[in-house]
Amino acid sequence: MRALSSFWMRESIVQAMFTQYQPTDGYDEYFCREQSAPRENLEPLLSSLGAMGLAELNRSHASASNLLRRLGATFRLNGSGLQGGERILPFDPLPRLIHRQDWSVLERGLIQRLEAIDQFLADVYGPQRILNDGVIPREDVESSQGWRPQMKDIAMPLNRWCHISGLDLIRDGEGTWRVLEDNLRCPSGVAYFLENRRVMKRLFPSLFAGRTVQPIDDYPSHLLRTLQDLAPWSDAPRVVLLTPGVFNSAYFEHSYLAQQIGIALVEGRDLICEDGRVWMRSTAGRKPVDVIYRRIDDDFLDPEVFRRDSMLGVPGLIDVMRTGRVAIANAPGTGVADDKLIYAYVPAMIRYYLNEEPIIDNVHTYLCSRPDELNYVLEHLGELVVKSVAEAGGYGMLIGPHASRDEIDSFAVKIKAHPRNFIAQPTLQLSTVPSLSEGELYPCHVDLRPYVLRGKSNWVSPGGLTRVALKRGSLVVNSSQGGGCKDTWVVSDRPTDSSVARETREAMPC
Repeated sequence: MRALSSFWMRESIVQAMFTQYQPTDGYDEYFCREQSAPRENLEPLLSSLGAMGLAELNRSHASASNLLRRLGATFRLNGSGLQGGERILPFDPLPRLIHRQDWSVLERGLIQRLEAIDQFLADVYGPQRILNDGVIPREDVESSQGWRPQMKDIAMPLNRWCHISGLDLIRDGEGTWRVLEDNLRCPSGVAYFLENRRVMKRLFPSLFAGRTVQPIDDYPSHLLRTLQDLAPWSDAPRVVLLTPGVFNSAYFEHSYLAQQIGIALVEGRDLICEDGRVWMRSTAGRKPVDVIYRRIDDDFLDPEVFRRDSMLGVPGLIDVMRTGRVAIANAPGTGVADDKLIYAYVPAMIRYYLNEEPIIDNVHTYLCSRPDELNYVLEHLGELVVKSVAEAGGYGMLIGPHASRDEIDSFAVKIKAHPRNFIAQPTLQLSTVPSLSEGELYPCHVDLRPYVLRGKSNWVSPGGLTRVALKRGSLVVNSSQGGGCKDTWVVSDRPTDSSVARETREAMPC
């Protein structure tokens, strides 16, 4: 495909910046491949980028990395301990734009999906109607690593299990939005989502010209309200954030969120269960705790119920939860619903519980637990993306078209040994957005993690964390695998300036 030609640009400064940019064969969110022209309503941003120029963009990008380092926006690779050190999450300065009209559809689809998942969780840990009716095989649920039979018959405040969710969305080669996976236990990335906007406003203010961008800085207040909603027994519920500690890969986010919403950051040793309540130790004596925003896995929450060797949790916590005197967000046991095999059944959940068709479709998924689909996967490993159902962070994956023969053969052995542990999906041509790669503009693949808060009401973050595969040609967006992130703008259809509006109308639609 030839580079973007100059006919679509009136301003030479813009042409100079993007003339060598080559969209891929898939869906580019900035440019129409067929017409080699900017997508409708993109010209104001492109003009601002052109006025800045590539050299200045790179200089500001370097300043952004330094700013993030000063702000402490770091992460630690899993298992790196003290040896791996802290890393800055790579930040890309070219924003991703989603129009408000499109976003409203995604909002409805996300809320629909989570309502069905919440009903599913209440059901499988309760009467199990969906299993008894044969809509989902019982063995697929009870063999999940996220299944927690200890949570049976525990009532949840507001009948909500997933209070803070991060659902990963992608756009396929046609530009159609699809759900890639559900993150329902301890979804991460919110701090980077918020800090990306802060950095953009400080270092790239000119790029906002001519746009009404939906604000996101009220996320902390919505989060606090959601957490407080989970304690209807108190007029002034005390909320704490439970962290595994400083060596956790997401500790920056834990401390950041606790500070932003004004709650105590605690470790398991700071809490005690006595007299039917959870208490926080403090220099002023013990204080009752009503809601725990937990950022540790189920297994480590309560050594009396889950892993007995856990030093991170709070003995007796689940007993207090069972009596209804403490709420945990997200509820233990939600991991069964973000099992990648159970993901394949979410459309069926929507039809079963809500009597609706899914607003956002899944990616087509092959279940290796089914013999016919297993055979297909084994015969087409070189064409598919294979995922371990319990892994995250880009680990446990095989990207068939990019894999060696030895890697494919090794994965085939693993799949045959434990078919339940693997699913497969077509190798999708994820949408691309221009990104700085090696100092040049390059079409990099992206996904999107919007954050949904569900207490007494629903709230969906305007945009979310756009993760970007900064390594050229890569489809893996995870930070642990060389990915980075970008600011995501939900924009109004109408620019704020009449001159910009005139330019926008003249842009070539796709």
